[in-house]
Amino acid sequence: MTQPAPLRIGLTGGIGSGKSTVATALAALGASIVDTDAIARSLTQPGGAAIAAIAAQFGAEFVDASGALDRSRMRELAFADPAARQRLEAILHPLIRAETARQAEAARGTAIVFDVPLLIESGRWREQVDRVLVVDCREATQVERVMARSGWTREAVQAVLAQQASRRSRRAGADAVIYNDGLSHEELRAEVRALWEGWCASV
Repeated sequence: MTQPAPLRIGLTGGIGSGKSTVATALAALGASIVDTDAIARSLTQPGGAAIAAIAAQFGAEFVDASGALDRSRMRELAFADPAARQRLEAILHPLIRAETARQAEAARGTAIVFDVPLLIESGRWREQVDRVLVVDCREATQVERVMARSGWTREAVQAVLAQQASRRSRRAGADAVIYNDGLSHEELRAEVRALWEGWCASV
């Protein structure tokens, strides 16, 4: 008997929304997670597949002493110069797509969750997934969470938020929204479980 195709879930949310916590909860329920942010990081680690192209495009000063992308230097350039960000994306995006496809092909189980920070912004993911799950919270909560975990300044966090889709546009593109503001970890996991059970029952 042919196994049904796994449910393809696109998971997204702004920085500091709690998206990674939701992904962890989904993995605990049996989902296969394809984390595009983790893929991007692996491409820019020492010896990563994107490092040579980044050095050639931007200069050796954008590669740190360990051989990894100098993230803080690149972040400053990308926020100051949209053309530089597009050049970086032209290097990374084809590599990310190829590795995303490879991991999805290898995934097993009832559902594959594609954890994509810029899912709404990309415009191409909607047709590639069966459901879109957005993790949402107040912008003030996002700022406080990122400052606490990363040590960034308020201005740095707000600069990232300004580059991301608005909360309204994310929610408008969602099949389901988890409002992760004021929830305990246990309450958040319960919401994820209820949504998971409902979606998997419909497959």
